[in-house]
Amino acid sequence: MDVLFHITLNVILPIFTLIGAGALLHRRFKFDMNTLSKLNSYLLMPAVSFANVYQSNIKGDTLLHILSFLVIQNLCLMILSSGLSKMWKFEGSLSSTFKNSVVLSNSGNFGLPVSQAVFQHNPLGLSIQVVVMIFQNLLTYTYGLFNSVSVDKAKFQAIKTFFKNPVIYAFLFGLILHAVSIEIPEYIWTPIKNTSNAFLAVALVTLGAQSAFLKITSFSLPLMLSLIGRLVLSPCIALIIILTLKLDGITAQSLFIASSFPTSRNSSLFALEYGNHPEYAAQTVLLSTVFSMMTVTTVIFSAHLLFS
Repeated sequence: MDVLFHITLNVILPIFTLIGAGALLHRRFKFDMNTLSKLNSYLLMPAVSFANVYQSNIKGDTLLHILSFLVIQNLCLMILSSGLSKMWKFEGSLSSTFKNSVVLSNSGNFGLPVSQAVFQHNPLGLSIQVVVMIFQNLLTYTYGLFNSVSVDKAKFQAIKTFFKNPVIYAFLFGLILHAVSIEIPEYIWTPIKNTSNAFLAVALVTLGAQSAFLKITSFSLPLMLSLIGRLVLSPCIALIIILTLKLDGITAQSLFIASSFPTSRNSSLFALEYGNHPEYAAQTVLLSTVFSMMTVTTVIFSAHLLFS
């Protein structure tokens, strides 16, 4: 009960405060959504990607197990979402957004605070979530981005668009500087860090603006499948993989909980940037975040019960 209250007060409430502010401001002032999209994609996303990988401290004997789990789990989700998309005959742009909604999870501004609450007396749990977040960043700006840009383009054009995105180079540059332990001067690091810190607020305000005029009168089939895939099937798949790999303790708990997080807001930003059903994408992010209050709490309880 304490964990549920902590998540509600310190994660869900701040997130929806910013989303609500974006919706109200857009209804009042009519934001230029193209400008907001470009601001997120070409300034804030590169900054947060660079800062995350540059500051990471990935160590420990459990790293191989964590990476093995993440690779297998996300491959399963890719196959699952692709199969469902083909089964229901989704057209290209809808299929792209659907697959991203199932595979990409909100491991940053949702996942980290949840892990801090659950593993406040065990640093390993939070460290594992940092690894998950970095892996999700890599997955987002490779699979997720290429998935979005390839909808209406020939393969060669999609590859060209993919490699024009500054997030890729920011991530690689941060990885190189981290690997060779180059210290960034304060006068350079300060604006990077400030820009990175701005990403959460601006991204959620953008999501709120996207959602300002949304009317969810019914749950469409793609929306229901996205919610089931992200919030129900993802933890089920994760549990099978954990048992198969014979993971236990904090490692198993942390990975199981991380598998239950809602759809990443980046899937909505990509849908807005490339015109792949942005309204449906915003609905998925919003509703998966709302319903995750129940599903994440259930998974946290199950994780303690199964792996303590």
